[in-house]
Amino acid sequence: MDKELIIRSNSDHVDFALLKDGKLIELHKDEDNNNFSVGDVFIAKIRKVIPGLNAAFVNVGYQKDGFLHYHDLGPKLSSLVKFTKRVSTGKLKDFSLKNFPFEKEIDKDGKISDVLKSNQSILVQVVKEPISTKGPRISSELSIAGRYIVLVPFSNRISISQKIEDKEEKERLKRLVKSITPPGFGIIVRTVAKGKKVAELDKDLHNLMGRWNAMCKKLHKANHPTKVLGELNKASSILRDIFNDTFTSIHVDDEALYIQIKDYVQEIAPKKESIVKLYQSNVPIFEKFGIERQIKTSFGKTVSMAKGAYLVIEHTEAMHVVDVNSGNRSNKAKSQEDTALEVNLIAATEMARQLRLRDMGGIIVVDFIDMTKADNRKALYNHLRNEMKDDRAKHKILPPSKFGLIQITRQRVRPEMNIKTREINPNGNGSEIEAPIVLVQKITQDLEQLFKKDYKKVTLNTHPFIAAFLTKGFPSIRSKWFFEHKKWVKVLPRDAYTYLEYHFYDKNGDEIK
Repeated sequence: MDKELIIRSNSDHVDFALLKDGKLIELHKDEDNNNFSVGDVFIAKIRKVIPGLNAAFVNVGYQKDGFLHYHDLGPKLSSLVKFTKRVSTGKLKDFSLKNFPFEKEIDKDGKISDVLKSNQSILVQVVKEPISTKGPRISSELSIAGRYIVLVPFSNRISISQKIEDKEEKERLKRLVKSITPPGFGIIVRTVAKGKKVAELDKDLHNLMGRWNAMCKKLHKANHPTKVLGELNKASSILRDIFNDTFTSIHVDDEALYIQIKDYVQEIAPKKESIVKLYQSNVPIFEKFGIERQIKTSFGKTVSMAKGAYLVIEHTEAMHVVDVNSGNRSNKAKSQEDTALEVNLIAATEMARQLRLRDMGGIIVVDFIDMTKADNRKALYNHLRNEMKDDRAKHKILPPSKFGLIQITRQRVRPEMNIKTREINPNGNGSEIEAPIVLVQKITQDLEQLFKKDYKKVTLNTHPFIAAFLTKGFPSIRSKWFFEHKKWVKVLPRDAYTYLEYHFYDKNGDEIK
């Protein structure tokens, strides 16, 4: 199994594509204007306490206030509030919690009005980015994630990832972590810590303590609201969370980002440093690895699968609804039941990919093709669970109902990745189309103007369908241009372009405006 990370850098954002055996399974975008990332910590003020919701709205500098529920306060809220106040006023300069006296834990079934008041200063962490009309979901139970461990201030718990199933390994990690954990802090051991030595865990802990101390220094005389601890840049945070020994290559098309990623990989996995490569080519990086084409075929309402089957994905306000269709595939199976099982297994694999690719969250209901045999329904359920085991988002899958429905809940922490695949109809009637309507006259007119300006060599970049229309057949449209102007036009297909987008380039590769 090959895993590749392809990173494309633009002026205002960076795109990250994760490929598994050449197939796109995750797509992320890091925008410069994104002020809220999951994991960011803010010093903020309570705007309003709402007893009816047992929650408070907190001003974190977003147009909509952050939502802080009582259950997200954490049992050590009183200790956190006291610590924040003393550090902010400059009375406490030792941030280690070694000699800091903890307050009594708050009642787990208490009322928010008993512990928080309007205009009160509080440290909060973003646990869900702003989605739709909602502000960010926040928590005052802080945690700082590292490569192998997560540091939890004001705690004494040491817990091991549930994905590490070996009891001996769990005990070993617990002993190691216990020996290095500073007083006043808890530790969560991540899955990637499996098999690691104490020196690697200690180095990770040292880095996290450095980030904690840097955050505490910012609290002194800080304005409200202020981000006091930012999540790592997107490249580093993605590598921290998904990087493992199965990665075969990381390709980056920006030199500054390449150096940054190479340094980070050298720090977390020195033996894998050589897999980070700087991509240098005139062909766009997403085009080279076939990502643009996969994006266009994977994000529409209808998603094609193997053997003619397809999914129809609808997003309502309450949930996502997915319908599985067998399509017009030739049926070589012995019975309708076998056909249904075969299509359902293909659909389950694609469904697991679509959940990660679009980052779909909340309630998802999948209407698989009905199967009468209990063994087949169980096989489908187990297959879907197995396909989703690599999904980092918390999720729960219920067994198929009598109607063939499988219900999934999946953690939603970021807005769903939604890429538009339909375009405005060039005929001007306001409708949208999935297929191209080619108008070559405009390209021909522009080309005639360029030839009049005495451009010797011209390259035309355009959508693959348009490129095929211009170059195929005899005589092709491009051949006609040659016969008329005695100049050959090089036509390059570009998957990333919309149907009606095209650009001309001169012999030096510079765009002709």
